[in-house]
Amino acid sequence: MNASVRLSASSLRAHRRRFAGTFLAVFLGVAFLAGTLVMGDTLRASFDSMFGDAAGGTDAVVRSADAITTPGESQGVRQPVATDLVRSVEKVPGVAAAVPNVQGAGQLVGANGEAIGGQGPPTLAGNWITDPELNPYRLAEGRAPQRSGEVVVNRGAAEKGGLTVGDTTTLRTPDPVRVTIVGLATFGGEDGMAQVTFTAMTMTDAQKYLTARPGEAATIQVRAGPGVTQRELVDRLTPVLPQDVEAITGQESAEENNEMISGRFLSVFTLFLLVFSGVALLVATFSIHNTFAIVVAQRTGENALLRALGASRRQVTGAALVEAGAVAVTASLAGLAGGIGIAAGLQALFPAMGFPFPEGDLVVTGLSMALPLAVGVVVCLGSALLPAVRAGRTAPLAALRETAVDTSGASRSRAIAGAALMALALACTLAGVLVSPSIWLAGTGAVLALVAFVVLGPVASSTAVRVLGGPLARLRGVTGALARRNALRSPKRTAATASALMIGVAVVSLFTVFGASLKATMDQTVSRSFAGDVAVSAPSFGAGGSGLSPRLAGALQDLPEVDTAVGLGRGIAEVDGEGRALTVTDPAALARTFDLGTVDGSLRELGTDGIAVTEKEADRQHLTTGDTAQLTFTDGTKETFTVRAVYDRSELAGDYVVTRAAWAPHRTQDSDTLVAVTFADGVSADAGTAAVEQAAAPYGNPEVQTRDAYAQSSAGGIDMMLTLVYALLALAVLIALLGIANTLTLAIHERTRELGLLRAVGQTRAQLRAMVRWESVLVAAFGTAGGLALGAFLGWVLVRASDGASDSDFAFAMPPAQLAVVALVGLAAGALAGLRPARRAARLDVLRAVAAE
Repeated sequence: MNASVRLSASSLRAHRRRFAGTFLAVFLGVAFLAGTLVMGDTLRASFDSMFGDAAGGTDAVVRSADAITTPGESQGVRQPVATDLVRSVEKVPGVAAAVPNVQGAGQLVGANGEAIGGQGPPTLAGNWITDPELNPYRLAEGRAPQRSGEVVVNRGAAEKGGLTVGDTTTLRTPDPVRVTIVGLATFGGEDGMAQVTFTAMTMTDAQKYLTARPGEAATIQVRAGPGVTQRELVDRLTPVLPQDVEAITGQESAEENNEMISGRFLSVFTLFLLVFSGVALLVATFSIHNTFAIVVAQRTGENALLRALGASRRQVTGAALVEAGAVAVTASLAGLAGGIGIAAGLQALFPAMGFPFPEGDLVVTGLSMALPLAVGVVVCLGSALLPAVRAGRTAPLAALRETAVDTSGASRSRAIAGAALMALALACTLAGVLVSPSIWLAGTGAVLALVAFVVLGPVASSTAVRVLGGPLARLRGVTGALARRNALRSPKRTAATASALMIGVAVVSLFTVFGASLKATMDQTVSRSFAGDVAVSAPSFGAGGSGLSPRLAGALQDLPEVDTAVGLGRGIAEVDGEGRALTVTDPAALARTFDLGTVDGSLRELGTDGIAVTEKEADRQHLTTGDTAQLTFTDGTKETFTVRAVYDRSELAGDYVVTRAAWAPHRTQDSDTLVAVTFADGVSADAGTAAVEQAAAPYGNPEVQTRDAYAQSSAGGIDMMLTLVYALLALAVLIALLGIANTLTLAIHERTRELGLLRAVGQTRAQLRAMVRWESVLVAAFGTAGGLALGAFLGWVLVRASDGASDSDFAFAMPPAQLAVVALVGLAAGALAGLRPARRAARLDVLRAVAAE
């Protein structure tokens, strides 16, 4: 083994430049992975500290024992507790203080007239708690609210909305309330609780605007006396509480709030980044393998001479692996440092983007360092294993022959294996999306398709390069013909080099197709279901925003320009034991404004004990018109509803529809998510829109949009997602470019004598540079074409699998313009990757090149 180490050290010193591309590929992949883990650890520790500090004075929380959770939501909805419980709680031995905590949705309007926040994180409002130990917020400026209409706002929200102490603005609860800001507050030492906004009112105002009935609160916060632990306090509170009310420790409450606000976001965000780290490392694997394969091929004579002088296969293989290990360890260690630098950069960048990345030291754990280091070493050694084994198999007699470069690739066995894999991939995929919808089966088929593309790469590369390079030979003459011939000389090398770029382009194409399909689905949904002229909506999505005032639809209905205005509210209940979202509306007006398809029964006769259900949901629950279903509401009451209508399409209308009269006894903070408006006959679009905008302005100035504009804004988050995806995938494409550049550089070293002869017989430096650049473009074109085909296929699989796994009808869309841009970027990337190798080739000394062996 000592001999292997000495051979490796000698080789690394002599050929440092050969491994520059490999070093960079490992470095970038490890740095991105390490940066993701360090950033996740730092954010997690920061939120833990923030919530721990904020809830430090709360020893117990009294709340409703039961929660109703709908599919896709991690946090359930709980009924309020009676504020009268405070008197009972205060009498419990060991209780030092107890205060009601009213909380609901409340969205501030900024100085520019636009709503603050609401794009995902919730916008909250509540009462200002006067006990400083039980209040998680601390006054940083101004004073607490004392009179009706006065509020305290978290400092981050005020800065985002351009508001200061003394300003008057509107608070959507969702009914608009004029408020005056008298104080700014911090949460756990930060300007806010992540991007959550919070507005604190007096207790009277909070109960007036945020609860359905007076005398209710979301929870009761309790502080223990000296010497009483949180668990002891909970044990003492439990016997005096009603059966449907429970007490949990302050620590448990803080952990739940942390999980609600940051836990899910951090898990999804970290997983999102880890996936792209994996893509980058997968791309790096191809580049690293290609580098070592070329180096081993170029050293055939050197390895054969070592074998002839007595070196064993194990020693030659060991020398190659030690060489790879040295590159892996040094690049991975450098990547760890780079990862810490990435995390530090994000720590400085996030506050500028509005996300409160914590100040202070980064949290660097052993796992966040050990895992990227291990992954980098394993990826590099794994990629070098086959070339190292091939080096050990070099025959001693090869030293007597000229060094030959591997030109195999398009073997019959490879073609058969690749075709078999592709057939299996198609069978799994089609079965998973068409025959028996299954995400796992479709995913297995997608992975097999990727493997089949890689296996068939060398088989397809010869034909593909001939086809793609055909016009090049005609347009660029001898230079183009030579570039095509060079790309054809080693199908395995061309395929391996192109595969790295193919994966990056495939993932880009996948998300491009899926994003276009989501937009087409939303457009199809609105066009098919929404029969109104304009939609009035609050500019928010996800859990954020306060929604629209339920009184808005009535105000718009009174306009002479409007024929029908119907609001869609949201309720929640358990239907036969399963949590379900309810659409709260006027069913008769709903049928006039939305296309519900075929309706069995009557929507006009729901009353206070009737419900309408979609056909799919009715089939799932085995319901039909005339059947009954038991609904359990968040206030604990159970009522029997009769199914009086079954309609075809859910989409915008939802799966369950009840009247406002049926929902009113169980409502909490009522709001609408959308108001659909149909103009009266003879009213122009401009006149109707202007009248609706004017009437809606006093209700917090919600957005009034046409059907097309509403469809586009509903899909607006898709463009944000794609922008982030493209930015992250740039790393994978960069690694692929390094692989192309490194392969060409090594190939130039291998063809030194050939290039010298070309220069000797009259090829100019410009022609030589062009030949190398066009060879790079051909390799990139092959990888880009394969990536586009694979990405489009995987995009179709994802859309069809999503369609089968949900109740929505997904539309598949292939965006030609965006895919054309991806193709052009891939070709431009190939030309860019060829610049450095082309310059190096052009600088070769002709006489030395001709004399080279």
